[in-house]
Amino acid sequence: MNIAVCIKQVPDTETRIKLSEDRSRVVEDDINFIMNPYDEFAVEEALKLQEKNGGEVTYISLGPDRVSSALRSALAMGGDKAIHIKTDKVPEDPQVTAQALTAVLKETSYDLVLLGKQAIDDDHAQMPSLLAEKLGWPAVTVVVKLMVENGRVKAEREIDGAHEIVESSLPAIIGTQRGLNEPRYASLKGIMRAKKIQIEERTLTLQPSSLSVAGFEFPPAKQAGKIVGKDASAVPELLRLLHEEAKVI
Repeated sequence: MNIAVCIKQVPDTETRIKLSEDRSRVVEDDINFIMNPYDEFAVEEALKLQEKNGGEVTYISLGPDRVSSALRSALAMGGDKAIHIKTDKVPEDPQVTAQALTAVLKETSYDLVLLGKQAIDDDHAQMPSLLAEKLGWPAVTVVVKLMVENGRVKAEREIDGAHEIVESSLPAIIGTQRGLNEPRYASLKGIMRAKKIQIEERTLTLQPSSLSVAGFEFPPAKQAGKIVGKDASAVPELLRLLHEEAKVI
């Protein structure tokens, strides 16, 4: 089985975000970048499928030089190859990223493409569907259970208030969700092995972007909490505030 895993590098969730003076961009100087957590589930599932069925696992990522560290992190977990589509920055338009990934994916006959259901930085949650549309493949997103047998995929996915079972032929796109598996830790042996693997670099001419970010704003500061009392006598006032101000009851 030939599997590709598309990875995005994102800021660590504990990073304190700083904006440029004109608030047109995020200042990346002090940001600790990591592999998108949802993509970690895709990496783990690809490795489990490889252990069961054999074949190769290839990681693909797009972005500036720093993206190579995310690819090394994936290789340290396992897998065989890595392709870095080098750009000056990560495009703001997901269509541009999808087009570049599609161009590389079409170069090899993959049975399955895995990636996280969304990236935690922009939260577009579009990439699995965009890749499927451009490749002409079926896609199953928000997947929490996956079975691949006899050239077919059976996936369990989350929907509002329930789970849905979807079956599809291969090749297919799978968007992974938390709960699908427990990503493994990279071993020392894996880390040393990953350092020796040559990451293949590609340079593509990106299509014009149809989307631009006008600016960034921090969310408004939260209002200070209220203490309405310290004993049972405060209950009536608390109920009034919850009903009239918070409007939760």
